[in-house]
Amino acid sequence: MSPRLHAEFADVPGVAPLRDAATRGFVFNHTMLRVKDAEASLDFYTRALGFTLVRKADFADAGFSLFFLVLVDDTDVVPDDAAERKAWLARQAGVLELTHNHGTETDDGAVYHDGNSDPRGFGHLCVSVPDVRAACIRLAAMGVIFQKTLEQGSMRSIAFVKDPDGYWIELIQPTPLH
Repeated sequence: MSPRLHAEFADVPGVAPLRDAATRGFVFNHTMLRVKDAEASLDFYTRALGFTLVRKADFADAGFSLFFLVLVDDTDVVPDDAAERKAWLARQAGVLELTHNHGTETDDGAVYHDGNSDPRGFGHLCVSVPDVRAACIRLAAMGVIFQKTLEQGSMRSIAFVKDPDGYWIELIQPTPLH
Protein backbone atom coordinates (compact mmCIF):
# COMPACT_ATOMS: atom_id res chain seq x y z
CA MET A 1 0.00 0.00 0.00
CA SER A 2 1.33 3.43 -0.93
CA PRO A 3 1.54 6.10 1.76
CA ARG A 4 -1.36 8.52 1.54
CA LEU A 5 -1.09 12.27 1.54
CA HIS A 6 -1.97 13.81 4.89
CA ALA A 7 -5.57 15.11 4.73
CA GLU A 8 -4.38 18.63 5.58
CA PHE A 9 -2.69 18.83 2.16
CA ALA A 10 -5.38 17.18 0.04
CA ASP A 11 -6.29 20.46 -1.69
CA VAL A 12 -2.75 21.60 -2.51
CA PRO A 13 -2.54 21.79 -6.33
CA GLY A 14 0.04 19.61 -8.00
CA VAL A 15 0.54 17.21 -5.10
CA ALA A 16 -0.05 13.53 -5.83
CA PRO A 17 -2.66 12.03 -3.48
CA LEU A 18 -0.69 8.76 -3.23
CA ARG A 19 3.01 8.05 -3.37
CA ASP A 20 3.74 5.85 -6.36
CA ALA A 21 4.74 2.39 -5.11
CA ALA A 22 7.61 2.47 -7.60
CA THR A 23 9.26 5.15 -5.43
CA ARG A 24 9.28 3.00 -2.26
CA GLY A 25 12.80 2.96 -0.87
CA PHE A 26 13.81 6.26 -2.50
CA VAL A 27 15.91 8.39 -0.13
CA PHE A 28 16.73 12.06 -0.50
CA ASN A 29 20.47 11.50 -0.28
CA HIS A 30 22.42 14.71 -0.72
CA THR A 31 22.69 18.33 -1.66
CA MET A 32 25.81 19.62 -3.41
CA LEU A 33 27.37 23.01 -2.82
CA ARG A 34 30.30 24.37 -4.78
CA VAL A 35 32.92 25.85 -2.46
CA LYS A 36 35.76 28.25 -3.16
CA ASP A 37 38.18 27.06 -0.47
CA ALA A 38 37.82 23.41 0.54
CA GLU A 39 39.91 23.81 3.69
CA ALA A 40 37.83 26.72 5.00
CA SER A 41 34.55 24.98 4.16
CA LEU A 42 35.60 21.66 5.69
CA ASP A 43 36.69 23.48 8.84
CA PHE A 44 33.33 25.25 9.07
CA TYR A 45 31.16 22.19 8.46
CA THR A 46 33.19 19.79 10.62
CA ARG A 47 34.27 22.06 13.48
CA ALA A 48 31.40 24.55 13.70
CA LEU A 49 28.45 22.35 12.69
CA GLY A 50 29.73 18.89 13.66
CA PHE A 51 29.61 17.13 10.29
CA THR A 52 31.87 14.13 9.72
CA LEU A 53 33.79 13.69 6.47
CA VAL A 54 33.04 10.16 5.26
CA ARG A 55 34.22 10.19 1.65
CA LYS A 56 36.62 12.18 -0.50
CA ALA A 57 37.00 11.74 -4.23
CA ASP A 58 39.67 13.57 -6.22
CA PHE A 59 39.42 14.06 -9.96
CA ALA A 60 42.81 15.62 -10.71
CA ASP A 61 42.43 15.41 -14.50
CA ALA A 62 39.12 17.24 -14.35
CA GLY A 63 40.36 19.68 -11.68
CA PHE A 64 37.91 19.08 -8.85
CA SER A 65 37.42 17.20 -5.57
CA LEU A 66 34.28 16.00 -3.83
CA PHE A 67 33.80 15.83 -0.06
CA PHE A 68 30.82 13.97 1.43
CA LEU A 69 29.79 14.90 4.96
CA VAL A 70 27.14 13.56 7.35
CA LEU A 71 25.84 14.42 10.78
CA VAL A 72 26.32 11.20 12.72
CA ASP A 73 26.57 10.98 16.50
CA ASP A 74 28.32 7.59 16.50
CA THR A 75 31.10 7.39 13.91
CA ASP A 76 31.40 3.64 14.63
CA VAL A 77 28.41 3.16 12.29
CA VAL A 78 30.51 4.44 9.38
CA PRO A 79 32.17 1.46 7.66
CA ASP A 80 35.98 1.42 7.55
CA ASP A 81 36.16 -0.23 4.13
CA ALA A 82 35.98 2.40 1.36
CA ALA A 83 33.60 0.39 -0.87
CA GLU A 84 31.30 -0.42 2.05
CA ARG A 85 31.41 3.22 3.17
CA LYS A 86 30.45 4.40 -0.33
CA ALA A 87 27.44 2.04 -0.32
CA TRP A 88 26.53 3.09 3.24
CA LEU A 89 26.72 6.73 2.21
CA ALA A 90 24.30 6.15 -0.69
CA ARG A 91 21.68 4.91 1.82
CA GLN A 92 21.90 7.96 4.10
CA ALA A 93 19.52 10.90 4.15
CA GLY A 94 20.74 14.46 4.47
CA VAL A 95 24.28 14.11 3.11
CA LEU A 96 26.18 17.28 2.21
CA GLU A 97 28.48 17.13 -0.80
CA LEU A 98 31.01 19.92 -1.15
CA THR A 99 32.54 20.31 -4.60
CA HIS A 100 35.82 22.17 -4.85
CA ASN A 101 37.05 23.25 -8.26
CA HIS A 102 40.82 23.36 -7.93
CA GLY A 103 42.31 26.85 -8.06
CA THR A 104 39.20 28.77 -7.01
CA GLU A 105 40.69 29.32 -3.55
CA THR A 106 43.08 31.88 -5.07
CA ASP A 107 40.38 33.77 -7.01
CA ASP A 108 39.52 37.25 -5.76
CA GLY A 109 36.11 37.77 -4.18
CA ALA A 110 33.14 35.46 -4.19
CA VAL A 111 33.24 32.66 -6.73
CA TYR A 112 29.74 31.22 -6.34
CA HIS A 113 26.29 32.77 -6.02
CA ASP A 114 24.61 31.94 -2.71
CA GLY A 115 21.14 32.28 -4.23
CA ASN A 116 19.91 34.90 -1.76
CA SER A 117 20.34 37.98 -3.93
CA ASP A 118 19.11 38.61 -7.44
CA PRO A 119 18.76 36.48 -9.36
CA ARG A 120 17.38 34.47 -6.46
CA GLY A 121 17.45 30.71 -6.53
CA PHE A 122 18.89 28.39 -3.93
CA GLY A 123 18.02 29.64 -0.44
CA HIS A 124 19.56 27.70 2.42
CA LEU A 125 20.37 24.45 4.17
CA CYS A 126 18.86 23.67 7.57
CA VAL A 127 20.36 21.93 10.58
CA SER A 128 18.13 20.89 13.47
CA VAL A 129 19.89 21.20 16.82
CA PRO A 130 18.74 20.12 20.30
CA ASP A 131 19.08 23.66 21.73
CA VAL A 132 19.14 26.50 19.23
CA ARG A 133 20.09 29.11 21.86
CA ALA A 134 23.11 27.09 23.00
CA ALA A 135 24.12 26.45 19.38
CA CYS A 136 23.93 30.17 18.58
CA ILE A 137 26.00 31.12 21.64
CA ARG A 138 28.65 28.54 20.67
CA LEU A 139 28.75 29.63 17.02
CA ALA A 140 28.94 33.31 17.95
CA ALA A 141 31.87 32.57 20.28
CA MET A 142 33.59 30.82 17.36
CA GLY A 143 33.23 33.95 15.24
CA VAL A 144 30.69 32.45 12.83
CA ILE A 145 28.86 35.11 10.83
CA PHE A 146 25.12 35.36 11.44
CA GLN A 147 22.69 36.35 8.72
CA LYS A 148 19.91 36.45 11.33
CA THR A 149 20.12 35.98 15.09
CA LEU A 150 17.27 34.66 17.21
CA GLU A 151 16.55 38.21 18.36
CA GLN A 152 16.15 39.63 14.86
CA GLY A 153 12.99 39.70 12.79
CA SER A 154 9.60 38.24 13.57
CA MET A 155 10.64 34.58 13.50
CA ARG A 156 12.33 34.36 16.91
CA SER A 157 12.77 30.58 16.95
CA ILE A 158 15.22 30.32 14.05
CA ALA A 159 18.64 31.70 13.25
CA PHE A 160 20.74 31.75 10.10
CA VAL A 161 24.53 31.53 9.90
CA LYS A 162 26.75 31.85 6.84
CA ASP A 163 29.40 29.42 5.69
CA PRO A 164 32.69 30.64 4.15
CA ASP A 165 31.03 31.01 0.72
CA GLY A 166 28.07 32.94 2.10
CA TYR A 167 25.60 30.05 1.89
CA TRP A 168 22.94 30.38 4.57
CA ILE A 169 22.37 27.62 7.12
CA GLU A 170 19.16 27.81 9.10
CA LEU A 171 19.28 26.59 12.69
CA ILE A 172 16.11 25.20 14.26
CA GLN A 173 15.21 22.99 17.19
CA PRO A 174 12.47 20.35 17.18
CA THR A 175 10.77 21.61 20.33
CA PRO A 176 9.13 25.01 20.86
CA LEU A 177 11.51 27.76 21.89
CA HIS A 178 10.35 29.41 25.12
